[in-house]
Amino acid sequence: MALRLVADFDLRKDVLPWLRAQRAAARGGCTGQGWREAGVFENNYESLRILNVERNGNIIYTYKDNKGNVFFGLYDCQTRQNEHLYTFEKDFQVVSCSVNSERTLLAASLVQSTKEGRKNELQPGSKCLTLLVEIHPLNNVRVLKAVDSCIWVQFLYPHVDSHPLSENHLLLISEEKYIEQFHIQVIQEDGSRVVIKNSGHLPRQRVAEDFVWAQWDMSEQRLYYIDLKKSRSILKCVQFCVDENFNLMFEAPLDISLSDSGFKLVNFGCDDLQDQEKLSKYLTLCVFTNHTGSLCVCYSPKFDSWEQITYSVFYFHKGHSKTFTAALGSADSRVTKDITFLNLDYYVAVYLPGHFFHLLNIQHPDLICHSLFLTGNNEVIDMLPHHPLHSLSGSLVLDWCSGKLYRASLNQSYLLEFLWNTRLDCEKMAVLHCVLSGGRSPPFLEAKIIQWVSENISACHSFDLIQEFIIASSYWCIYPETSNLDKLLPYSSILTWTTEIPGITIVTEEIALPLMKMHSFQGYWEKLNFHLEYVKYSKPHLHYHNSMVRREWHSLILEETTGKRRSKVYVRNILDNAIKVISNLEARNLEPRLTPLFQEEDNHQRLLVGLMASELKDHLLRHLQGIEKKKIEQMVLDYISKLLDLICQILETSWRKHNLHPWVLHFERQASAAEFAVFHIMTRILEATNSLFLPLPPGFHTLHTVLGVHCLPLHNLLHYIDNGVLLLTETAVTRLMEDLDNTEKNEKLKFSIIVRLPPLIGQKICRLWDHPMSSNIISRNHVKRLLQKYNKQPRSSMIGNSSFSIEFLPLNYFIETLTDIESSSQALYALEGHDNVDAAFVEEAALKHTAMLLGL
Repeated sequence: MALRLVADFDLRKDVLPWLRAQRAAARGGCTGQGWREAGVFENNYESLRILNVERNGNIIYTYKDNKGNVFFGLYDCQTRQNEHLYTFEKDFQVVSCSVNSERTLLAASLVQSTKEGRKNELQPGSKCLTLLVEIHPLNNVRVLKAVDSCIWVQFLYPHVDSHPLSENHLLLISEEKYIEQFHIQVIQEDGSRVVIKNSGHLPRQRVAEDFVWAQWDMSEQRLYYIDLKKSRSILKCVQFCVDENFNLMFEAPLDISLSDSGFKLVNFGCDDLQDQEKLSKYLTLCVFTNHTGSLCVCYSPKFDSWEQITYSVFYFHKGHSKTFTAALGSADSRVTKDITFLNLDYYVAVYLPGHFFHLLNIQHPDLICHSLFLTGNNEVIDMLPHHPLHSLSGSLVLDWCSGKLYRASLNQSYLLEFLWNTRLDCEKMAVLHCVLSGGRSPPFLEAKIIQWVSENISACHSFDLIQEFIIASSYWCIYPETSNLDKLLPYSSILTWTTEIPGITIVTEEIALPLMKMHSFQGYWEKLNFHLEYVKYSKPHLHYHNSMVRREWHSLILEETTGKRRSKVYVRNILDNAIKVISNLEARNLEPRLTPLFQEEDNHQRLLVGLMASELKDHLLRHLQGIEKKKIEQMVLDYISKLLDLICQILETSWRKHNLHPWVLHFERQASAAEFAVFHIMTRILEATNSLFLPLPPGFHTLHTVLGVHCLPLHNLLHYIDNGVLLLTETAVTRLMEDLDNTEKNEKLKFSIIVRLPPLIGQKICRLWDHPMSSNIISRNHVKRLLQKYNKQPRSSMIGNSSFSIEFLPLNYFIETLTDIESSSQALYALEGHDNVDAAFVEEAALKHTAMLLGL
């Protein structure tokens, strides 16, 4: 299925065998009635349930024997061992339980059960006892609360060294809508015995009051709660610190109504007291964060209609919210009625089994096409768990019903299979990003993605698949290095999406940003504050684009054409950048390539690679504060190397599929269907990179031109060249001149190519072709250069004394003039290094060309 749930813990497998072994050991010493009592748990294991999951991953569970005695146990996630914590020899119903990190104190909130076995917490005079127990070893029991309302308990787990803490901190959450923190000092007596110091008077602090909803983040030790101010819902967050202090971090208004929603807690353990039927009609609200500084509030109001369901996500780190309305159709009575929100790091999963599944991209939520929505009888939906799942901190997901704790993630292999079968462009776009969001994908998974891209290049009509794959994959390659890159590097090749997503409607609204209550931040809070500051003040987008590179590259090429190149040091630095990028690429890819790339200088592409490296480095240095320059330089090398490598891999995949060989580079061969296919893919790659002005691997244009000569008729070939689709390189044209003989067809091809070459390359190529046409071109260029600087002066004619054997006065006069110009020292300097092309060469070429035209 789309969600990959890996079980970290299972009550039936990890606890039940141990309990049965304990019973069997006790039963071995019993006979008669004692034997029957010891074995009662064999028929009473349905009372076994999870109570809480602590920050260190340890799991607290409980069960009852036939007398109603309540047993508490702990499963150590590190050692995979179980431990008995405590037994209450009275018939209690457990509301909540927590144990401190040293396992010396146990806090439990209990309610007495009625004889009928039902809970009497709603009956007049009922009591909820909140107890603090010394369990190392078993000792005193301290009553913290004895009230008519329910109490939930939670020990704090600060990140400290392994030595025992002298003070523990316990949260008490009351149904009367207040939260207190108890400070519990402990001391050691008689060696290892741990007891509470001054147990008669435990200091306490009021953390929050008058709230209607609260959520505990056990991993980050944060408390989120909502209070009502003048009927407005205000979300607040309290961060608990190692030094026993807590700070109010922010306040954020929520545009939702909670005035008549009652009271609800999230992630304070399994609340077995609440009526599950009542919960299904209660609103669903949860807060999700991740390491990049994102802050999302997911909300679904209580609903009575099964025709449609509405849910909202407040992207506080982006400054807007989205409200989604999904059509449901007829309800299936066999499925749960609870909408589920799951935190999947860069995504939030929203689903209603049997109805819809929505993967929301929380890093880049602006375009709906980057999120996956499926509805109806889709196989992905049918395979989702039908039990309600609860998202704990990070990727932990708890199924209270089955007693299983999972680590949830996107099933990239399954999504890749789905990618091959889906027909809609929006689903292809969304799933592609889901699969790539894993960062540096394993080679086999990346190879499958590239194979899909290669075989579906023309299958997407709403966007360019090659562009999207190259941009997204290069982005995710270095994104884990720093979360701020999402504002500096392009994530997608598209800027807008207007196509509707079937089955869902979306309304986007700006929201008020959280008001930060602290002035100095670190860790997550520093990242969140950076996002909020960006939303406030950075209206223009800071995403890198190649417009500056485009202008500078064209300027360098023009300088090369005119022979007026700027500082050699500047150009050398650019080419050195290209060498670093290509060296970085080759260091990461040790296997030999099938395609003949990187086998020539190709200075134009190397200039483009070097310019992009220079501009991208400057861009990141301007906006990434506090990151070492060397790290930024390496990120730039990795980014551009990945971009070039992806192009190579797409081409390699097609090359391997069609079983092409190196001899494809020889011009005397006839084109095959395989070469047509590869030429088509290379043309699509060129189109994709040209519009974004991305560099290509050196040698790409040579290979593309060779295949073009093979595959295209002459008029089509020239059309491709004239329109810039095929770029003539010195390597490709040199090989063409050397491989092809001078048949009439080949002469026409060669001449058509030569006249389209840039002057500097054309001069070199003409000298490789021993043909009157090449001599004619050389002569024309030679005469043009001479006459550009010729100033006519009066002089006596030498024609009468001419030694020329041909009595053709115009030619004789012209050659005499050229000879006179060549004799000047200035002209000799200008013509230095032109392979002894002189007036005599021009005369011979003119005569040969005339004879050819006259058919002599």
